Amino acid sequence: MLLLIALGIGSVLYANNELKLLTDSLRRVIDEKHVFVKEKEDRINRIKCMLKSPGLTLEGEYRINLRLYNEYKKFHIDSAIHYVDRNIEISRRLNKPYFTNQSFLNLGLLYSMCGRFREAEIILKSIKTSELPRDLLINYYQTYSSFWGHYSISVANNLYGKQQAAYQDSLFALIDHTSWDYRMSQASYYIWRDTLKSKEIFKELLEIEEVGTPNYAMITHSYSRLCHHQKKYDEEKKYLMLSAIADTRNATRENASLQSLALIAYDEQNLADAFKFTQSAIDDVISSGIHFRAIEIYKFNSIINTAYQAEQARSRSHLTTFLISTSIILFLLVLLVLFIYIQMKKTLKIKQALAQSNEELLRLNNKLNSMNSQLNDTNNQLCEINSIKEYYIAEFFDVCFSYIHKMEKYQNMLYKIAINKYYDELIKKLKSSALIDDELSALYTRFDKVFLGLYPTFVSDFNALLKDEEKIILKPDALLNRELRIYALLRLGITDSGKIANFLRCSTSTVYNYRTKMRNKAAVDRDEFENEIMKISSTQET
Repeated sequence: MLLLIALGIGSVLYANNELKLLTDSLRRVIDEKHVFVKEKEDRINRIKCMLKSPGLTLEGEYRINLRLYNEYKKFHIDSAIHYVDRNIEISRRLNKPYFTNQSFLNLGLLYSMCGRFREAEIILKSIKTSELPRDLLINYYQTYSSFWGHYSISVANNLYGKQQAAYQDSLFALIDHTSWDYRMSQASYYIWRDTLKSKEIFKELLEIEEVGTPNYAMITHSYSRLCHHQKKYDEEKKYLMLSAIADTRNATRENASLQSLALIAYDEQNLADAFKFTQSAIDDVISSGIHFRAIEIYKFNSIINTAYQAEQARSRSHLTTFLISTSIILFLLVLLVLFIYIQMKKTLKIKQALAQSNEELLRLNNKLNSMNSQLNDTNNQLCEINSIKEYYIAEFFDVCFSYIHKMEKYQNMLYKIAINKYYDELIKKLKSSALIDDELSALYTRFDKVFLGLYPTFVSDFNALLKDEEKIILKPDALLNRELRIYALLRLGITDSGKIANFLRCSTSTVYNYRTKMRNKAAVDRDEFENEIMKISSTQET
């Protein structure tokens, strides 16, 4: 039992939420109606451009005009009549009775839609049904049925509704029982005779019809009538909204669903939506010229408009009362605040003075802390620089003495070769770069050892600043490679690319390219990469 109650509550909440979403969607679609009208007009203009095609035949023009008639029929009746009149003229010039009868049927339908019932009846009576092929005969009964439907709405007489039903019966006898028109008419026929059968057909039609099409709008509108007959009013609203949304998006101005929703909103005392839906429907009627819809909407427009204006007046009255009350309360609050302000003024001055003193003390304290921090950083840097300087001075003297000793040995060797007159060997020795290469290699090795003695974690710290796939992997016997030596020199404070190039015996552009390449491999911000290198610390004792 509890489960059934819970399911029932859940079902009600879901239905209410669905109706709210559909209502919001319909409001948005109405607000954006001008967009859909523009799309419709653009489509019509593209069809009109086809009339300017070179070499267009009269029959080709007829078929294009027929497309324009279908586009304008529920959008702007006067334009639809214009193109039907042109087709009547073309059909007579071509001497094609089929085209003539088709055009007069179209004109009769348009006349009945815009309220020219006498002219519509004359046209329909003038058509000889015995001369009509099956498809036009079906069209004839459909048009006559619509004529009596429009007329019955205009004069509010159910007798004409019975005549409409008589033509529908004739239509049923002719129309293909598998066609959409037949299934749609059948579903509508069973609404008051067999609700289960009607619902079954409507569900089948909804399953095969694409959402949002003009046919979808017609199906959902007719299905809402079945829901109303079954007293399922929430479902009625749902399908009316689906129909109204589809009609509005298709710029169909014969929007019966919107009129029904306006009446429902009025009955529910939702005057804002009732007014909005009514105004949109009136706008459609005025723009399209569909007379029988105008009669329907004008019947209740004045009622809804009067109620809406009265509601607006009540709202303004309530708002005025609220504003007056609020103004009085605000005035009293201002007096209270003024009284409190006067009482607190002296205390506030004392607090301000104390706060100012505290701020000054805090500022001085922060400044002192900052200066101490800077002094500590400077001392640490000086200690590190002094340590590095002492270390490198000692290494410098050691290297210098070593090279002087090597030069003396090399000089003695060359002297012995020269005095023994081994000139070929002397020239060979002087031309050879082996000594220089060996000494450079020894110098770089010594530099690497000295630098790593000062910065033993340099390689790992350097790799930590690179992306995983870009980390430098040294050969087994190597301490540093050329890229690492460039950044080792930078860490020692040698930032001039020219000096670095001289030390590494390469061009300045090579050094620049290496530096750019490494910045692009950085895991950190490339512009901060070299600043991060300078933060790699030394472990020398100070």
